[in-house]
Amino acid sequence: MFIRTTLVLLPLFLTAAQIHAENSRDLSKAREALAKQESDADTEKALEEVFEAAEKNYSLLKRGGMSLNYNFDYSYFGDQRINLVVETTLDDNNQATGSQIIRNADVTPVASHTFTNSITLDYGLYDNITLSGRLPLVAKFETGDETEAFSIGDLTGTTRWQPFEYIPGKMSSTFFGTMRLKTGDSPYEIDLSRRLSTGSGTNGLSAGISASKVLDPVVLFGSGTFGYNFPEKGLNQVRGGAVLEEVHPGNNLSFSMGFAYSLSYDVSLSASFQGSFNDETRFVLNQGGEQVSSTVGSQMTGIMNFALGIRVSPKTIANINVGYGVTELAPDIILGLSLPIDIEGVKPSASN
Repeated sequence: MFIRTTLVLLPLFLTAAQIHAENSRDLSKAREALAKQESDADTEKALEEVFEAAEKNYSLLKRGGMSLNYNFDYSYFGDQRINLVVETTLDDNNQATGSQIIRNADVTPVASHTFTNSITLDYGLYDNITLSGRLPLVAKFETGDETEAFSIGDLTGTTRWQPFEYIPGKMSSTFFGTMRLKTGDSPYEIDLSRRLSTGSGTNGLSAGISASKVLDPVVLFGSGTFGYNFPEKGLNQVRGGAVLEEVHPGNNLSFSMGFAYSLSYDVSLSASFQGSFNDETRFVLNQGGEQVSSTVGSQMTGIMNFALGIRVSPKTIANINVGYGVTELAPDIILGLSLPIDIEGVKPSASN
């Protein structure tokens, strides 16, 4: 199972509070000339902008506002594949003795590379409700079998709702829900010996809540998510001497926690941990005209992520993240790049 986790990638939907700078009122002209203006560099404002770019889901758009973001993600899985040549010993009558001898042991390194280019469009339905859609394009390579895949991934749509306005110094919370469509190449329908999958193979729904608190110049954040995966029936995939007919994927629970720190107006750092527990998956196969079931046990994965946000223009912040898996099933290396796209007719944000 590919778990794409990245402060950009993450497949975790975090949200956080907007930070509003307060302007001085009813001051004399002399004090106004000396006071910091809204357009000046401000630690709190810089933290807000940097954090919104690095953790997009922590900031809801104003009503009618739109933002378009490009994300590039790379993940690497490394493993060792062992091929054994075992010979059974024979006695003088050419009868098997029951003992075996390993004649050859070949250890071959296997690497899986996944490149994902995705476009995410956000739209502010109301000041406290934001809709978003994500379109991923996936390229995968595996060195062991020399297989590859180039295709669209699973489309996702997300709704984020912030029930209460942000109050400086208070914790802010956001609820979110996501629908995943099985638009990518399914691992339960392709020829696994010749192709790689680019999708999960099942539809799914997930919902959760995230919270954040600003402790200038630090933002603390965390989230929890429950995911339900719909069973897939009517399959006809040959696996060895059996035919896969049904897949009943287990549900999953995930959580994340971390912090973002604004070093200056132009640079920020963030770190987070993401964990996920996946319940067992049941497979229904037809073997010799009879249906048999097999299961894959529950799995736990964990990933550490570190991100650097750099202001490349007065209105644009680019984010680069590096992560690594802390459990066996997680990717060994994760790299990511997030960059907002500002084109005519699609602005990063809008105000009332």
